[in-house]
Amino acid sequence: MQHGCSILVRAAKCLELPVIVTEQYTKVFGKTVPELAEHLEGVERYEKTMFSMVTPAVEKEMARLNRRQVVLFGIEAHVCVLQTALDLIDRGYCVWVVVDGVSSSRPTERAVALMRLSKAGAMLTTYESLLFELMGNAKAPNFKAVSALIKEPRPEPELPFMHMAAL
Repeated sequence: MQHGCSILVRAAKCLELPVIVTEQYTKVFGKTVPELAEHLEGVERYEKTMFSMVTPAVEKEMARLNRRQVVLFGIEAHVCVLQTALDLIDRGYCVWVVVDGVSSSRPTERAVALMRLSKAGAMLTTYESLLFELMGNAKAPNFKAVSALIKEPRPEPELPFMHMAAL
């Protein structure tokens, strides 16, 4: 999961896409892991205690950015990612959830969260599929840079739908 998140953060820079980062109650859970933090230089972090990342400060930033599509990745799929996606869908956003960019403490929690997200209208995707869709064409600016990120060696992914088939 961290690999997928790292690729997405770095690709967002290449594609000049905004990134909003929230951190859940850092006194207890700590800050963003170093493997991601190193790629977030200059990106503001919004501390929160709400499970959804749709806090007043984040809503204000989203309004300023004037974007209606949101790509979500991070932890935990069954708590913060789920509640954020549901809040954004309720507000009329098109929400993409990157399945190889989310995790939960237990596989069943993740599987159920992904099912709920799909049924609620979130688009489930992988980081590779999403990035090619965002670029749309091999002639897109920064195609080679993003392609190089996608080609980086990756850990064997969890198969989220394998868990869902058992439910």
